[in-house]
Amino acid sequence: MFMALSAQSQSTKPAPKEAFVTSHATGPFDVKMIPQEDKSVDGVTRMLIDKQYHGDLEGTAKGQMLTGGINTSKSGAYVAIEKFTGTLQGRTGSFVLHHTGIMTRGTPDLTILVAPDSGTGQLAGITGKMTINIAADGKHSYDFEYTIVATP
Repeated sequence: MFMALSAQSQSTKPAPKEAFVTSHATGPFDVKMIPQEDKSVDGVTRMLIDKQYHGDLEGTAKGQMLTGGINTSKSGAYVAIEKFTGTLQGRTGSFVLHHTGIMTRGTPDLTILVAPDSGTGQLAGITGKMTINIAADGKHSYDFEYTIVATP
């Protein structure tokens, strides 16, 4: 009898379908790193991040970075959080990027991901991964693969 009541009380409405739109964005960006003087731990440095994104991303990002272990062997690590505000291929809003970077004797391993559920406005539901490229002349560019999950 419990099984029969349980089956009758369940909703028969289908769950809303999610639409996945996967896209690719590229362009240059300018970055200013501003070292802070509040060194509370020897060997750890904090910096403010001020970025101007251009191309498929048009807007600004503000954030903070912590670095540690940087030495003459070109090894070390950093973590950073930045909040982008502007437009992404015509969609207006903001989202947060989380950086994890490790350099092992000059060989970089960098992961930059969109923080879960950080998208706002028309960028709500965004997920993605960004790659940063630094040219020989020092100019920076990004390659951003992202998905926006929208529910009707």
